[in-house]
Amino acid sequence: MNVFLREIKFYRKSLFFWCIGMFFLIWSSIVKFDTLQSAGQSVTGLINQFPQSVQTILGLTGFDLTKQSGFYGVMFMYIALTATIHAVLLGSGILSKEERDRTSEFLYVKPARRSKIITAKILAGIFNMVLINIFTLIVSVIYFNKESGFLNDIYLMMAGLFFLQSIFFFIGLVIAAISRRPKSSGSMASAVLLVTFIITYLINFDKDLDFLKYLTPFKYFDAKDIIASGQLDLVYVVLSFIIVIVTTTITYGVYSARDLEV
Repeated sequence: MNVFLREIKFYRKSLFFWCIGMFFLIWSSIVKFDTLQSAGQSVTGLINQFPQSVQTILGLTGFDLTKQSGFYGVMFMYIALTATIHAVLLGSGILSKEERDRTSEFLYVKPARRSKIITAKILAGIFNMVLINIFTLIVSVIYFNKESGFLNDIYLMMAGLFFLQSIFFFIGLVIAAISRRPKSSGSMASAVLLVTFIITYLINFDKDLDFLKYLTPFKYFDAKDIIASGQLDLVYVVLSFIIVIVTTTITYGVYSARDLEV
């Protein structure tokens, strides 16, 4: 069977459940927003009663929560976290599962270069990420479409989200390529994502740590900045491409040369 189609078939159920999870995340967000609006509560006043540390932990700073754009901006952090967890596990799993499941011998004795197999797996992974990104975009537009001009921000955030997905997908790939323990590559990739996420919080807590923003992709496409500027930061777009190119090059070089467990 074609490797690309084989991977699409393997991950179709997983993709379905990730999409369902994304749907409930966005749907529950608009339900909370509408409930607060209909109750006539002063959301801003309520939030201001929270300690600054709590506001930072919940990602509430810098947004006008009386507007859909502000509420969605807060939720974008969780949307991005969900999508990147999917991406990093997909990247690490799609390359390491042959060794993990002891199917390497069956796949890699086929009359195809290993680089061709890697390419097919990468394309299958990108296909999965594009589908979940488009699904997230559609659901977001359906539920968060009442504020004038905000749809353009949603489109930009989804573009930023795809960059985030791609970065962590290829980080997962390179970790799987380098790791000699295929069963632990998913845990290692998740640990990298967790560290970058924690760095994001540290920066939010202490602006003196702003120089660390280049170490965490979550700061590259911050919803606050996108909503405020109406565009993606070109520096971070270029940096994202560099990360993807470097990790892809290492993946092909290392994985094509290593001895695989069978």
